[in-house]
Amino acid sequence: MRLAELSERSGVPSATIKYYLRERLLPPGHRVSATQAEYDDGHLRRLRLVRALIQVGRVPVATAREVLAAVDDDSLDHHMRLGAAVWAIAHGPDPDAQDPATKAALRTADALLGQLGWSFGHEVGYESPAYRMLVEAIASMDRLGYPCDVAELLPYARSAAELAVADLDLIERYEREEEQLEAAVAFTVLYEPVLLSLRRLAQAEESRRRYT
Repeated sequence: MRLAELSERSGVPSATIKYYLRERLLPPGHRVSATQAEYDDGHLRRLRLVRALIQVGRVPVATAREVLAAVDDDSLDHHMRLGAAVWAIAHGPDPDAQDPATKAALRTADALLGQLGWSFGHEVGYESPAYRMLVEAIASMDRLGYPCDVAELLPYARSAAELAVADLDLIERYEREEEQLEAAVAFTVLYEPVLLSLRRLAQAEESRRRYT
């Protein structure tokens, strides 16, 4: 398809597509002449992913480029490419390593993940933005005096483990590895608002059940 058809099918203006091409967020089309290029369904799929990152996830262009580079890095195995792509998405501020609350949170996080049998921990997992985000969240609760022991966190972690199974089952509906990687990134961005909304709706329903 030509650029005009790609624009029509994706709903993205031609000028925006050209910008994505210049910023290397979208691979070049297949050149058919000095001024014309052809695009395929892979370009359409990648364009949807770029829109999910930038327009929905509010991911900066530079970060989106980093995420997509990880998706395309076939020197890594499937697990590593998936991790690199998702980890490149912003996860919030890093914890202050010198803060006593952070040190306590590291111990809590390690105990929690150890109880679950997950392959993360301070010495290995600190490279993970998600691990650091967990530590900072626990430290923040500790500073404010809210419950954040392993016992309080364990139900959330077990629910997250169940969600991870659902996530990977959904991703594996796509046959090609590249499509799975793109879906993993898109779902990370698109499903987190779904999870937040459902949690709040569930809280409202449980409150209605208990108190009315």
